Amino acid sequence: MTDEPVPIPAATVVIFRDRAGAPPELLMVERSAAMVFAGGAMVFPGGRVDPGDHALAAELGLDDEDGPGRIAAVRESIEEAGVAPGVTPGDAATITRLRGLLHDGSTIGAALEAAGAALDPQELVPFARWLPLGMRHRIFDTRFYLARLPDDAPEPSVDATENSRLVWTTAAVMLAEADAGRATIIFPTRRNLERLALFDDFHSAVTQARAHAVRTITPWFEDRGSVRHLCIPDDLGYPVTAEPADTVRRA
Repeated sequence: MTDEPVPIPAATVVIFRDRAGAPPELLMVERSAAMVFAGGAMVFPGGRVDPGDHALAAELGLDDEDGPGRIAAVRESIEEAGVAPGVTPGDAATITRLRGLLHDGSTIGAALEAAGAALDPQELVPFARWLPLGMRHRIFDTRFYLARLPDDAPEPSVDATENSRLVWTTAAVMLAEADAGRATIIFPTRRNLERLALFDDFHSAVTQARAHAVRTITPWFEDRGSVRHLCIPDDLGYPVTAEPADTVRRA
């Protein structure tokens, strides 16, 4: 029997674009089909926490666990989508400069300094933390954050390396696309999209997020009648907390 992989700290950010009289749009990217984890799936921008994220979090006096996650979420958003929540200035030239530096191997702290930019990690709102276990390959301990698209943000663009395309979509539309077989979403993304579909705007999402403590979610299997389900806790704001196991895509 082999040991389960050690969880990899990671972070992801749900970026909202509010619309008058319509549900907010969310920024999502499609993972390249060749990627080992969630290849071909629609996800929110994100990735693993790296040493540079820890270094900047320490420099800014942030919490040892949550702080690096916030930094990583911003960095990954810049790298993958060209959007920089919490960064000022947030104009196209600054983000292009930051993105180029990060792609060349710079740490987020060094890139911000070189671009003459500053980061306010409090612009990100903690939303959830997921740690699925029992996976065959990689296991990610992922912190989810909410952020609003900055008013002066340039149009996002896909990085064309880890991801193949980028879309603005409502949560309800992405769920419908997945149900119709036109998009692939893994279990945590589906549960979070169902929760995000409850909100009329960024403010209502933040209000609900702050009403629920962020507690690590580790799904478990449970037999309900004659059907095996993959389940999550029912007190963390999610409207759907179980799915038949034979319909689940986990990674």
